[in-house]
Amino acid sequence: MSETANTTMHQSVNAGVAQSSRHPVDRLLPFPQLGILGLQHVLVMYAGAVAVPLIVGGALKLPPEQVGSLVSANLFACGIVTIIQSLGVFGVGIRLPIMMGVTFASVGPMLGMIAAGAAEGRPTVATLDVIYGSVIAAGIFGFLAAPLMSRVAALFPPVVTGTVILVIGISLMKIGIDWAAGGQPSDPNYAAPINLGIAGAVLVSILLATKLLPGFLANAAVLIGVIVGAVIASALGLMHFEAVAAAPWIGVVRIFQFGWPTFEPVAIVTMCVVMIVVMVESLGMFLAVGKLVDRTLTPSDIARGLRADALGTVVGGVFNTFPYTSYSQNVGLVGVTGVRSRFVCVAGGCIMLALGLSPKLAALVASVPVFVLGGAGMILFGMVAATGVRILAAVDFAKNRNNQFIVAIAVSLGMIPLLSPAFLQSAPRALTPLLNSGIVLSTIAAVLLNAYYNGVNRRGTPIIAGKQQDHDAPEAHNPH
Repeated sequence: MSETANTTMHQSVNAGVAQSSRHPVDRLLPFPQLGILGLQHVLVMYAGAVAVPLIVGGALKLPPEQVGSLVSANLFACGIVTIIQSLGVFGVGIRLPIMMGVTFASVGPMLGMIAAGAAEGRPTVATLDVIYGSVIAAGIFGFLAAPLMSRVAALFPPVVTGTVILVIGISLMKIGIDWAAGGQPSDPNYAAPINLGIAGAVLVSILLATKLLPGFLANAAVLIGVIVGAVIASALGLMHFEAVAAAPWIGVVRIFQFGWPTFEPVAIVTMCVVMIVVMVESLGMFLAVGKLVDRTLTPSDIARGLRADALGTVVGGVFNTFPYTSYSQNVGLVGVTGVRSRFVCVAGGCIMLALGLSPKLAALVASVPVFVLGGAGMILFGMVAATGVRILAAVDFAKNRNNQFIVAIAVSLGMIPLLSPAFLQSAPRALTPLLNSGIVLSTIAAVLLNAYYNGVNRRGTPIIAGKQQDHDAPEAHNPH
């Protein structure tokens, strides 16, 4: 064997050893796999990612082309922020498999700003400038507050983290059920047999793929199920491509396309409250993902993740979109597939960038009916709840009966916005962003009840007790 060939072989072997010694989160998969698995993540989050721009654009009565520009800008910003969060750049980003999208916690306050602007006779563009000014200011506030929010490790033992993650999963189940039925209960075809049938076909396809297909194909089970559902919907004439044909291949995403932001104090304070809610919810997402990938999270990790949320919110305001958060539906996908590489979400971020710059590709993905996604959502969101149950299984309920009260009360409070929204209708409007989130209610309740019953461990232990190891230490788990 020649010296050159020998050197090449040794380099290849050394690269393979280095790759296998990394934690599964840090392993770079082959590029074809990254593309397919990244697309799977995009399909799971796409409906939620475009919903907020559509809601805000509709409330402002914007013309279709401007609503389209909001959607494109949102997809583009989603891509930027997802890459920052998953890859990690200059101390920003938690470096876990996380997809970023617009938070629904901002919808209520923004609709309130729109209503106030209409009452004052303010032009539509001026209202948007106020919204974007508040979004940018809230992002800056979140960036500065991230280190403080991250120093709460002692407040999140397993009884708290398990409860919060369980409530996250249960809260998401309503979304998955509505998707499977075809949208919202007010829609005329809601729960039509054909919608439920196709959603069921998607669910069954995913189950069969995870059981029968080998290796990588099993990891792509959700994408396979969505493709099966899309083919069935298209064959039945329920999937339409007119918008795809009409959309241009290339679009331009401009910053401040509606004008310079306006910074109004009341709007800024309101959006800063939303930012606090987003950070609390993101903390729950980080806990869930950390547990799924078996990586110990430290306060420094949490701070980097929260900074990415905050920086993403600033980016959102600059690109004329909205506050960003870690998307919980993609947490379930990590649990279903077992694929822990963060580079899959980096690939998903690159796909989002491409969708933002190509209206035609975005329209193609948008043409997938929501009931197709619902078949996958039923599994994905249930997996988040199952992760919470798995964490709670390690909690000592026999010797410490007080833990039962913590879980029972926190879960009950977390269900109020989901099961009985009118229960809190007499509460002050200023508290709406907090009280409308079952995740936030359950988190606050679980933390306070745990402190009341069990006290607070002030030793500053890691937020999730996985293996006590550095991020680059050897790991003996299934590499996927």
